[in-house]
Amino acid sequence: MEIIEKGLLLQKKYKTILELYGVNTSLRLSHFFSQISHESGLKPISENLNYSEDGLLNTFGKYFNKTTAKLYARKPEKIANRVYANRMGNGNEASGEGWKYRGRGFIQITGKENYYHLHIDTDLDCLKNPDLLLEEANAMISALWFWNDKELNFLADKNDIVGITKRINGGINGLEHRKELLIKYKI
Repeated sequence: MEIIEKGLLLQKKYKTILELYGVNTSLRLSHFFSQISHESGLKPISENLNYSEDGLLNTFGKYFNKTTAKLYARKPEKIANRVYANRMGNGNEASGEGWKYRGRGFIQITGKENYYHLHIDTDLDCLKNPDLLLEEANAMISALWFWNDKELNFLADKNDIVGITKRINGGINGLEHRKELLIKYKI
């Protein structure tokens, strides 16, 4: 099923919870579904960290050099533990929390701190069982929780796709694709 069609079906299925989180106007819905479509293809997925040496250097150059990239290439668990160590509430590389709290769900909730706050705010026990975010309903709850926590309805109302993308992604990765999806969802 095409991503847009699946998104429209999910809009109908989750109408009540969408309204609960205030994602309840055409513009907000368009922004929300274009972003989660880009992040996950509307599938509750786990972050793919299976990078080659070049991929590590291009994507995570801050954490790798040519020598370390060779040691970590194609080792997703080691990569996650390195790039997510000592940030977002995670412990050091040896703690394994980078892998345990890697991105999951429709919007890719990442980091122990986000998992903790999601658990506290929703009672979803994802802190003990992060893979709960791979279930469709929980992936939607986590995406809406994140959307609300980052006050993205405010930016959606301003039609600020760059601002939304930065809050979700930390940068503007995939901005052109997100814009294409937004145009399709606005129809």
